[in-house]
Amino acid sequence: MPRPVPDPGPRFAVVGNPENRRVALFTDAVRAAGLPGPRVVPWTDVLRAGGAGFDADELVRVDSPGENADVDRLLRGVHDPTRVEGSARWYAGFTAALRGLRGGIRLADPDDIAVLFDKRRCHAVLDTAGVPVPASPTSGPAAAPVRGWDDVRALMREHRMPRLFVKPAHGSSGSGVLAVEAGGPGRIRATTSVELTPDGRLFNSLKVRRYEDERDIAAVVDALAPDGLHLERWLPKASQQGRAADLRVVVVAGRATHAVVRTSRTPLTNLHLGGRRGDLDTARQAVGAAGARWADLLGVCEQAAACFPRTLCVGVDLLPAVGWRSGAVGEVNAFGDLLPRLTGLPGSGAEGLDTYAAQVAAALRAHAPAHHRHGHRTGSPHALARPHT
Repeated sequence: MPRPVPDPGPRFAVVGNPENRRVALFTDAVRAAGLPGPRVVPWTDVLRAGGAGFDADELVRVDSPGENADVDRLLRGVHDPTRVEGSARWYAGFTAALRGLRGGIRLADPDDIAVLFDKRRCHAVLDTAGVPVPASPTSGPAAAPVRGWDDVRALMREHRMPRLFVKPAHGSSGSGVLAVEAGGPGRIRATTSVELTPDGRLFNSLKVRRYEDERDIAAVVDALAPDGLHLERWLPKASQQGRAADLRVVVVAGRATHAVVRTSRTPLTNLHLGGRRGDLDTARQAVGAAGARWADLLGVCEQAAACFPRTLCVGVDLLPAVGWRSGAVGEVNAFGDLLPRLTGLPGSGAEGLDTYAAQVAAALRAHAPAHHRHGHRTGSPHALARPHT
C-alpha cells in the first residue's frame, strides 16, 4: 500500500518586484515561521501576460509595484520614472492587472486596493463610515470637478479653505502633493517635492521646495489635473520638538499593531522627503497629558481599516490635532507596512514581530488548518486579540 504523500502545509505566494526589499522582508517572515519561502510572481510577468493564476490553497499577498523602472514604464507609459505625470494611466493599468489575478486565497481584496488608490473614493468611504477625515469638496456624491488651478482657486474661496492639500487622486509616497497657503491679496505659497522645469515638465524630487509665484503653482496644478486631483482642508497638526508630527499606524487583521511618529519642518512628513522618525513614547505621554487616551487614537486607525475588511493589512496616516487630544485620518495606504525593524506595540499581540511577521501570523491563524497553525512559529496564539494598554 503506497504511503500517503505528506501535506506540505500552508503555502504563500507574493506578487511583487523580486529585487525589492518588501519582497525580501516578507520572504524572511515566511521562512521565520518555519515555512518554505513564498512563490514570487513578478509584476513584469503579470503585466505582460495580462494576469497570473494561483492554486486554490495558496495564500496570495499583493505587494507594491513601485521602485521598478520596467514596471513603471508598463503602467505609466513613460521612460523616466521620476516624472510625475501619468498617474491616471498607472491606475488604470494597475487595477486591470489586479483583475487579472486568478485563484488563490487573497490577503488583500482587489476592489479594496482600487479604492485605496483613489483618494477621492477612499475619502468618501471613510467619511460615510464616520471616520474623522479632513473636509474635502472632491469626494462623495457632491464631488466638485477639478480641471485646473482656476477650479482649485474657486473651491478655496467657496469652501473658505485658505490652506489645503492638493493631491493627485492616484498618487503615492507624496508624489505630486502640494501644501497650498493663501495669504493676503496676491500672496500664495505651495510646498511640494515637485520640480517644475522651464519647459513645463514635472519631476519628483527628494528636495522639498516652495513656489511663491502663482503662475508656477498654476502650471504644476494644470499639468496634474488631467490625471485627477483631490483637495483636502489642511488641518493644524500636533508637533514634537518644534516639528510637525503625524503617525503611520499599521493595522493587521483589525488591530493596530505597529506605529511610528513622523516629524518634519515642512508640511510633508514622508521619511524619504526629509521627514524623520519621532519618539513614540513622547507622543503617548503627550496624549495622556492632554486628557485623551492613546487607545482611542489607535481606535480611529482601526475604524478606518474596518472599512476594508477583506484586506489583511493597511497603513493609516493619522493626523493628530494640536495638543494631541484627537486625530483625523489623512490617508489609508494599501502598501503602508514598510517599517523595517519596527516591532509591535505593547498589548497589540504583535510584540517582538515586525510588520511582515505579524501579517504572516495573522494569515496562518485565519486560513491555515489548525494542525498546521500549531506546527509553525506564528507568535502568541492570542496575537492581535488582546486590548491595547
